[in-house]
Amino acid sequence: MPIAVCGALCSCSFGVAPVPLVVPPKFPVLAAGLPLATIMDFIPMVNIATFGMCSTISNPTVAAATAAAFGVLTPMPCVPAIVAPWIPAKPTCLLSGIPV
Repeated sequence: MPIAVCGALCSCSFGVAPVPLVVPPKFPVLAAGLPLATIMDFIPMVNIATFGMCSTISNPTVAAATAAAFGVLTPMPCVPAIVAPWIPAKPTCLLSGIPV
């Protein structure tokens, strides 16, 4: 069963660089000496840093910059927009009642 730990690389198909997942050691359970992640470790700029520059037109700042450049796609700084918990790989594997 795959699990995620602190430092696992996250990526966005519209970003330019992967970033490590940040998991504070809130539970006394480790895997390979690293804190385990739960589905609740999804908070932008807390658990997931910026992916560098964003190139999706659905990002309001990219859309505005692209419009200002007369339709030429203009990447802008990324602010992750993750709005829901991760989907668990195995919802029966729990850590303090939260799927890992």
